[in-house]
Amino acid sequence: MRILVQKFGGASLATAANRQHVVDKIGKARDEGFQPVVVVSAMGQRGDPYATDTLIDMVRKPYPLVARREIDVVMCCGELLSAALMTSTLQAAGLDALLFTGGQAGILTDTQFGNARILKVDPIRIRDTLSSGQIPVVCGCQGITADGDMTTLGRGGSDTTASALGAALSAEAIEIYSDTEGIMTADPRLAPHAHILDRISYEEASQLASQGANVIHPRAVDFARHKNIPLIVKSIFSDTPGTLITSAANAAEVVDTRISDRVATGITYVKNISQITVRKDDCSMPVEGFRIFKLLAASGINVDFINILPVQLLFTVQDDDLEIARQHLTSAGYQLNITMNCAKVSVVGGGMGDVPGVMASFVESFTAKGIPLLQTVDSQTSISALIDGQYLETAVSSLHSQFGLDKT
Repeated sequence: MRILVQKFGGASLATAANRQHVVDKIGKARDEGFQPVVVVSAMGQRGDPYATDTLIDMVRKPYPLVARREIDVVMCCGELLSAALMTSTLQAAGLDALLFTGGQAGILTDTQFGNARILKVDPIRIRDTLSSGQIPVVCGCQGITADGDMTTLGRGGSDTTASALGAALSAEAIEIYSDTEGIMTADPRLAPHAHILDRISYEEASQLASQGANVIHPRAVDFARHKNIPLIVKSIFSDTPGTLITSAANAAEVVDTRISDRVATGITYVKNISQITVRKDDCSMPVEGFRIFKLLAASGINVDFINILPVQLLFTVQDDDLEIARQHLTSAGYQLNITMNCAKVSVVGGGMGDVPGVMASFVESFTAKGIPLLQTVDSQTSISALIDGQYLETAVSSLHSQFGLDKT
């Protein structure tokens, strides 16, 4: 059985014309000998009657603090509507399709409502459906707990659904369809010479995603990497090949030799973050850091850019979490200095870890443009800088040129 998992984003389903593109992609897969498993995202934006945000706003109107468990049930409605519409569209085209919720597809999660983790995938009903010649249409971004509660998988959850099912079904490939033609070297709105990457490794894709690229979620990459299943990111609106995500060895052997010598793969960014500096004169910050991060974690606040020094602690939070973080930390007696409207800019590349001079080139790109660095952090596959948000476009464009990514 040659199984192909195809995930379609909300934009792919928003209009009748777009849904016809989806039918064509599914039909083409069948013509090529595949048995497709279709995963769909929710449609619409806030204000549309069926959009997830509209439904959430409706539920929160009488009581804004409604529990996360109930919000997850509401959020699941968006994918249910998409799946029902896609199922009927396929049936109208003469393709026998059957709808599944995430739980019916065998996706078991923990109880972290709003950002649940997948514990197990048992796709027995999906296999039975494929064996009968039908096309399963699965609601993305959702699962079910051991107690039967519906859960959602957080940002990029439909990608995660597709990849988790692909791994559990030993699929031949996983296709992620959106309105972009693949993964680009940078945001073309900030770097005019950005271009589509033909092939990248799982490691590079995971880093690009975790550092701000919104084309695919790192959890989705991890599921595919575990079973060494190719991931292809492509456009619903064209037949271009898109970006193939595979192992580093496979990427290097198919493309010319430049792939193995490529220091940088892409430039990413995250906006709307704030830097917090914590001081407490009567204590040691390395010791106090444990209390601070435990306090923030209890409130569901993620931190980044962590630097622990003898007398102070620096880290960043999303602007949306800033006020809650400020309240908790000041109530605990900490003195704070806050810098708002920051941005994180990163260069990602699987080949940079052992190359001398990469950090020098990174810093040179900022100093040449007069951009102050508030913090930096690096790993084997990425270097990131925290900067004032007003310099974001200049920083992305400069790094893109500095690391030779302007050249296709």
